[in-house]
Amino acid sequence: LLIAILLTPLPGADPLAEASARIEKHRKGGVQVLVESGGRPVAGAKVAIEQTRHAFLFGCNIFFLAPGDASVAQKQYQARFKALLNYATLPFYWGAYEPERGKADEARLRLLAEWCRKNGIEVKGHPVVWHEVFPRWVGADEPMEPLLRKRIGETVGRFRGLVDRWDVVNESLVAHDHKNPYGAWVGQVGAAQAVEKCLRWASDSNPHGFFLVNDFRVTPEYERELADLRRSGAPFHAVGIQSHMHTGEWTTERAWEVCEAYARLGLPIHFTELTVLSGPKESPMKDWHAHRPGWSSTPEDEAKQADYVEKLYTVLFSHPAVEAITWWDLSDAASWMGAPAGFLRRDMSPKPVYDRLLARVKGE
Repeated sequence: LLIAILLTPLPGADPLAEASARIEKHRKGGVQVLVESGGRPVAGAKVAIEQTRHAFLFGCNIFFLAPGDASVAQKQYQARFKALLNYATLPFYWGAYEPERGKADEARLRLLAEWCRKNGIEVKGHPVVWHEVFPRWVGADEPMEPLLRKRIGETVGRFRGLVDRWDVVNESLVAHDHKNPYGAWVGQVGAAQAVEKCLRWASDSNPHGFFLVNDFRVTPEYERELADLRRSGAPFHAVGIQSHMHTGEWTTERAWEVCEAYARLGLPIHFTELTVLSGPKESPMKDWHAHRPGWSSTPEDEAKQADYVEKLYTVLFSHPAVEAITWWDLSDAASWMGAPAGFLRRDMSPKPVYDRLLARVKGE
């Protein structure tokens, strides 16, 4: 207990200061190797131990993946992904996954998931339920609960055994403001109640699934929602934290405070959507939906990105409650809003941040 207290930074303290000690404590364990011959210990035996995989999940969305594409860019994308990462987020946005009622993009998503399995990469589906990318074929007066139950059953249920981790509900705290049938339903039943219903339907579809609630509103409101869900016994297994930093970076102190706040819930923390730019910031952000074709990476900002991301990953990795970090776009070639947000440039060449993390994740 004394050690744990000493390793917890005091308010205002630099969380990097004791990061190495926390990593030693929380990310490593002892092992005893006994070498025998004929049932007797072998004195002076030489033993080599090599780590083959991480328990910690170092991830990224893998939306750009096209297993059947033999282009140079696709081959480089796949090679760079496999060399650094062991965790992939797959795209299950309802309106894109099922653009026409009953016509789902199941075959393509299975190919993506199977490619990941073949290459030793864990997967997560994202998102099952979200107020954006919502199917246009849903009628304004169509009862929402039967439709949601069907949607959840046909995604979580059908992919059971292949995809068992899911961001079940995305950004519930702002859903009621969205002008579609789902947003109206959340407004009627309340965000926490809506999330709980969806989680229970997901659990019915895959009793052994691993379910997250995910949001960008890292606020006391989100903490209260999650606490309510815990008290009601809602079946979710990790807290999803979005951390897109297009307008500016969090301080490492802020990142630590977020970890400490959500760790009090007694569940693992997953940083599900992390973005740090290697180009100019846009602050304030005027439109989160518009594509910016001229938003480019610069050498100076790439160096700053590498320095900051190495520090941030070190702090997050050192916190005992954090078990996954998912970067949002591997390459600038297909980044959200066209932002210079990747570990790779548009031509798939690695930025300094990629090499820096590779040295940490697969080296140190």
